[in-house]
Order: sequence, then C-alpha cells, then structure tokens
Amino acid sequence: MANLPQQGQPLPDLSFTTESGERLGTEDLTGGKTVLYFYPKDDTPGCTKEACAFRDRMVDYRQAGIEVYGVSLDSPKSHRRFREKYDLNFPLLTDEGGRAAEALGVLREGGEKANRVTFLLDPRGTIARVYPEVSPETHADDILKDAASL
Repeated sequence: MANLPQQGQPLPDLSFTTESGERLGTEDLTGGKTVLYFYPKDDTPGCTKEACAFRDRMVDYRQAGIEVYGVSLDSPKSHRRFREKYDLNFPLLTDEGGRAAEALGVLREGGEKANRVTFLLDPRGTIARVYPEVSPETHADDILKDAASL
C-alpha cells in the first residue's frame, strides 16, 4: 500500500454515497473526531468481525464524541443488507468507482476492493493516525484508546 497519507495531512477532497443515495463529502467529516475505516467487502468473515467490533463498542465511541464510518466499494443496497443483518449502528458508505480508496492509497490491485485500512481524523479533518494493518477483532478497541489522546 504505497502512497498512504501520513499523520498531520488533511484528508483529501473525497466523496461517498450514503445508503440512502445522498452524497457525503470530506467537509461532512469535520467538526468532531472521526473514524473512516475501509474494508474489502460486505458480509465476509473478517469484515463482519471488524464491523461487529465497532458495533459492540459504539456506546463508548458515542460517549467519546467519535463518529464511525465504514467504507467499501459495495453498493448502497449491499450496505443496507449488511447493516440490517448484523444490526450495525453506524453508517456504511459507498466509494463509487474506488475514487476515495485510490486517493488514499488503499485501492487493491484490480480496483474492485479496498484494503483494510483505517484513518482516525481530528475535528479539523486532519489525519491524526493511519492504521495500515489491523486485526478485525481488536481494531475497534485500539482506535478508541488512541482517539482518547486527541
């Protein structure tokens, strides 16, 4: 994964599609601490473990004032099914065409999936931490600890 943005850099100008088809841009990810985690595919074993770990810690994330967004190249319809199946309590965003994943250096070769990489953003939208290698089981706990120091 070459060309990952580094700590201290602003998040580039990105655009995502919400499950309801609305546009969500970089400017919508400022104002509070934000977790933007990219994952390969809805409803696969590792991605499900990671999403459920965030779900299970969401009370703690909300108490800490941290927004969580999961991002993949899957369609909004796929995201809705995934979120409903596992009762996920945070938004899943579609990166249409992989443009955001490419801009952040997380698009897999072939361009059909994103690598599992997470960005922790400070309230200004600056990248406070990059997680290029994560454990789906413990990742949500690790980020929550790191976000406390922002």
